[in-house]
Amino acid sequence: MASDTSASNMDREMILADFQACTGIDNIAEAIALLELNNWDLVAAINGVIPQENGILQSNFSSEASQANLFGPHSQPPAAAAAAAAAPPPPPSSSSPPPSSSSSSSSSAFCPVLPTRHIIERQPRMLNFRVEYRQRTVEVVLEEASTVGEMKQILEAELQVPASKMQLKGWKSGDVSDSTVLRSLHLPKNNSLYVLTPDIAPTASTSQNSSLQESLNPNFLLVISHREAQRDYSLNFPGSRTIQEVKRNISDLTNIPVRHQQWEGWPASATDDSVTLAASGISYPCHHLSVCRRFSPANTREQFEECTDVHMVSDSEGDDFEDASEFGVDEAEMFGMGTSGCRKSPMMPENTENEGDALLHFTAEFSTRYGDCHPVFFIGSLEAASQEAFYGKARDRKLLAIYLHNDESVLTNVFCSQMLCAESIVSYLSQNFITWAWDVSKEANKARLLTMCTRHFGSVVAQTIRTYKTDQFPLLLIVMGKRASNEVLNVIQGNTTVDELMMRLMGAMEIFTAQQQEDIKDEDEREAREMVKREQDEAYRLSLEADRKKREAQEREEAEQVRLQQIQKEQEEEREAIRLSLEQALPPEPEEDSSEPVSKLRIRTPSGEFLERRFLGSCKLQVLFDFVASKGYPWDEFKLLTTFPRRNITQLDPAWTLLEAKLFPQETLFLEAKE
Repeated sequence: MASDTSASNMDREMILADFQACTGIDNIAEAIALLELNNWDLVAAINGVIPQENGILQSNFSSEASQANLFGPHSQPPAAAAAAAAAPPPPPSSSSPPPSSSSSSSSSAFCPVLPTRHIIERQPRMLNFRVEYRQRTVEVVLEEASTVGEMKQILEAELQVPASKMQLKGWKSGDVSDSTVLRSLHLPKNNSLYVLTPDIAPTASTSQNSSLQESLNPNFLLVISHREAQRDYSLNFPGSRTIQEVKRNISDLTNIPVRHQQWEGWPASATDDSVTLAASGISYPCHHLSVCRRFSPANTREQFEECTDVHMVSDSEGDDFEDASEFGVDEAEMFGMGTSGCRKSPMMPENTENEGDALLHFTAEFSTRYGDCHPVFFIGSLEAASQEAFYGKARDRKLLAIYLHNDESVLTNVFCSQMLCAESIVSYLSQNFITWAWDVSKEANKARLLTMCTRHFGSVVAQTIRTYKTDQFPLLLIVMGKRASNEVLNVIQGNTTVDELMMRLMGAMEIFTAQQQEDIKDEDEREAREMVKREQDEAYRLSLEADRKKREAQEREEAEQVRLQQIQKEQEEEREAIRLSLEQALPPEPEEDSSEPVSKLRIRTPSGEFLERRFLGSCKLQVLFDFVASKGYPWDEFKLLTTFPRRNITQLDPAWTLLEAKLFPQETLFLEAKE
């Protein structure tokens, strides 16, 4: 039985794949709905979506049509092209399908007509992959029957990175091996992946056989020695960056304004700061430079006047402005309005009452400094961000990434511009994290952050933040919600690379995914138990309700019986009272030897008994009726009849005497109930 079910499922999977390949419908739910509408009849479903002239589909998709997915609608693979050139043209046939009206139509929507067969051979399903590697993006199209290793071979040719040192990340099912078949992963048509090369330094573009794009825009590793601080900085810049941009980045790292920087190591041809690194003549892929502060008699005064109001600039500083152009300093930077210098607007106002307003200001300033490509920062309090990340359904929960910004750190500008704002990092954070930010440049804001962290995550997190020094910022805290308390999985410092940052984010995501699967399982089991309990409670409630209604009906029935019995009793008591009153009101029975005429009446009751009594002949019929009623037979319920001739005495006038009614000297009567 299980094998039959498994076979049926596989048949439906093949029908679904064939249907999507033929119709071009990528939405699986929509495709399944259309197939179920046609009882999983593939031909009927496809004809319902793509009506054909003869209402049926051709069964044999040519290999050229399948290969058109790889070589494009206007091209053929080499073998197919050679065979087509050598073979004679086919004879015309009335059953051949008409040529396509559009040569640019998708091959997945091509379903020619075959009048005799209704079977469709499976067309290969193609998967699209958008693969990101550092500053590059590669588009790959593969059949779902291909393996992960074959994809790596294609990427090796495109990226010039050995497949053995390549790690493909971003699979929904976690890490996979090179032998994994893409079909087994149940992937959608469009996918996004990341290539990580932890064993290759950021200068991995040293290969002489690099791709055309890397040749046009290579990456340069600049090893810059800050002589005063006796510290070296290894910075990776694309060849499209200008010397001016490099100097501004160094200004943020060393706090040396561009016009006061004194450089050694630039080629003699690099006299214009607007020249790109690729055209400057520096060594590829690595070039060594050194920088220090240029001292002059007016240097101290100029440093002070950088931070004063622009209207306080003296005439002598105007001379410095004229000289600044030769160092590549523009007018905006001279007056403290550029990306460096102490005129930089703070990321977050100090002592802001509303956390949402503070985050709005932070986001706006962050966009101004580093561009619009940055993580989507949660606008609201830390408590609201925690609620959004941790306390929903288990399937909807995410990790919380807390970005702590510090303008006093020399690493902040490089970390934000080159790591945090990298497209791959932004995309990964947006998909898997709730990102919340705070500026700790001011002591008041830092103290407020520590208070919030203590309240929501405990004193350990606040103490952890306190241990980091200013030059270790910025920090990225990865927090995972747990049942008892929230846990900080990772603290990422500013001195990192894009690859390392991505690997640490993915590592945290793997831990979170494992925990999330357990939470989903527990939640499903709990919901199942609660559902059973609710069903049991509902059944118990319905049972109680039925018992209550039954009890109430029984009580009503008993109450009705009591009421009827009471009414009956009252009626019987009333009848008895009437009978007694009638019995007492009867005149005495005359003696047999009375001097007056006496009538002797014998009355037969319905039960067969006889009532006998003597009455004076002058007695009225009413006295007779009262006598019968006093015996339990009221005249309004019973009629008094003579035997022969049959007469109904109760219909006579009660004022008549017995003599007038001819009930003298004796008569036998019988009682009969009225209808």
